[in-house]
Amino acid sequence: MIRIAIVDDHPIVREGLVAALDDESDFTIVGAVGSAEELVERCAQWRPDVVLLDFEMPGLSGVEAVRELVRALPNGQLIVFTAFADDERIIGAVRSGAKGYVLKGAPAREVAQAIRDVHAGGSYLPPAIAAVLARQVREPKRTALSARERDVLRFVADGLSNKQIARRLEITERTVKYHVNSAMTKLGADNRAQAVAVAVRRRIL
Repeated sequence: MIRIAIVDDHPIVREGLVAALDDESDFTIVGAVGSAEELVERCAQWRPDVVLLDFEMPGLSGVEAVRELVRALPNGQLIVFTAFADDERIIGAVRSGAKGYVLKGAPAREVAQAIRDVHAGGSYLPPAIAAVLARQVREPKRTALSARERDVLRFVADGLSNKQIARRLEITERTVKYHVNSAMTKLGADNRAQAVAVAVRRRIL
């Protein structure tokens, strides 16, 4: 049996996934929670083989959530389950350790196939997602920061918190966090300070 844990902050999505996947004879749902932090606390108890993770939730950013769960589940595999298919999220998820990327709206059979593929030691990337990664390989220089990412990183360099940056740019803290993590991924940085240092060294800031 493949032991599955579901992480999504929308109860209706969690319930829908449980209902859809529980019908598969080789699946057992060990738990469904509303945040990556909750699953980290339960990893030792639930011991999931595969985790379905929403990439956009309150709390940890998508990249941070993937990294935390990969550390907490050395023998488990992680699939990002999200409504977003932009380059930054896809690349950030895969670089952080996700083995699969499934878009919300995919049929239940596709989600089930993704789970079986990653559990068997492979990966699962729909054609559109695979194309993004292939393009990144062909064009490795496509790592320039967007104008918004540069703006956010400048404020980080000035020592402002996410809340302060959000006020200055009139955006949400969640959006600030997304831009910070996107910039970190593009720059190959592990933390905010390192991202600023790399950006300065490359004369991006």
